[in-house]
Amino acid sequence: MKLSYFSFISAPKKTIAVASFCMLPLSALAQQQPSSDEVFIQARTAAFEDKDYPKAISLAKQALEISPDYTDISVFLGRLYTWNKNVDQARAVFAELERKQEDDADFFLAYASLEYWNDSNSRALEILEKATALHPDSETLWLLQSKVYFSENQYLKAEEAANKVLTINPINTEAREILVKLRDLTAKNAVGITYSYTHFDKQFAEDWHLTGLSYKRVTPIGSVILKGNLANKFGDTGTQLELEAYPRLSKTFYLYVGAGYSDDVGIFPKYRTGLSLNANLPKSFEAEIGYRQLYFSDNIWLYTAAVGKYYKNFWFNLRTYITPDEKNISHSYTGTVRYYTKGADDYISVQAGTGISPDDSRNNLLESENYKLKTFKIGADYNFVINKTNVFSVGAMYFNQEYRANTRGNQFDLSLGYTRRF
Repeated sequence: MKLSYFSFISAPKKTIAVASFCMLPLSALAQQQPSSDEVFIQARTAAFEDKDYPKAISLAKQALEISPDYTDISVFLGRLYTWNKNVDQARAVFAELERKQEDDADFFLAYASLEYWNDSNSRALEILEKATALHPDSETLWLLQSKVYFSENQYLKAEEAANKVLTINPINTEAREILVKLRDLTAKNAVGITYSYTHFDKQFAEDWHLTGLSYKRVTPIGSVILKGNLANKFGDTGTQLELEAYPRLSKTFYLYVGAGYSDDVGIFPKYRTGLSLNANLPKSFEAEIGYRQLYFSDNIWLYTAAVGKYYKNFWFNLRTYITPDEKNISHSYTGTVRYYTKGADDYISVQAGTGISPDDSRNNLLESENYKLKTFKIGADYNFVINKTNVFSVGAMYFNQEYRANTRGNQFDLSLGYTRRF
């Protein structure tokens, strides 16, 4: 016999008590079942803290059984498959979200990242073109797009996307690093002229003048630079010819290779050579190790190492030159801080250090034993760009130099430069 609602509420208390007792297990079970959010948190803990991706995948799937339309969990599951190198499963998750016309920015980022990391750049760009159209203010989407274009050697588009990132967030470190790498790739040719003036208060009676002309050509394997220098020093004039190249070995490594020759020994070294291995490291670090060789009447060998770091609008660099001989080892150190005001060629740079650099033609050329004497230096440079193709620079440097044992003098340098890119 069926009981109506009214007959139930009018039933004896014993009957009601029995019915309530029977319903208790169902109520307790409902209270004990975790929510999808709770399981999602467990999945994230397994992934990020325990690095247990299989467990995190299992938990994410469990959470989706509770809430099948929970987009954040689906995107996270796709990411987990990606990190666990289950590429087909990750694609299946993202393809299903795409079929549902999901337009969440994090979905696009996760899907495009999967394709980019698995060398499917054309598919990644398809996803990112749609994503940036829907989310034009997404810093992370533009940054990934710049990276993908860079991998595809589409340097102008990579530069445009990186500039979009800096428009949204001017202190984005990765975008700044990309723009610096692109600086020598977006223009095939560049011609430049530099002039430096040097005044000594004691060491030499006459001021020095140095003018340099350069032509740079970007090739498929890296840039090549031809330089010609004209100097007036010690009351005499001399010329020097230099050739430099920056061949790329991989996405991480590239070389610096340099050589120079002059018939005017003393004003310039007769020969100079240089070789460095450079590395673009994770976390926006970079490093260099190599040598420089100068020959006047004897060879001078210098070994160099440097480490750099991009951080927001800044670039920090510390470089050393080490010169061994039979009696001792000479050291020089230079620290540089560069602040980028806009693009890769818009910056203010400050440097300070001890010793002389063989890469700086404004110095006393390291002839004979000068490189062993004590020197302190401090200076600043300002670079700026007009209309994207015209690069100007102005700089000043002060040296307090021991030009003879226990005898010091001051050296003041001013420099100007202009480069036209095309």
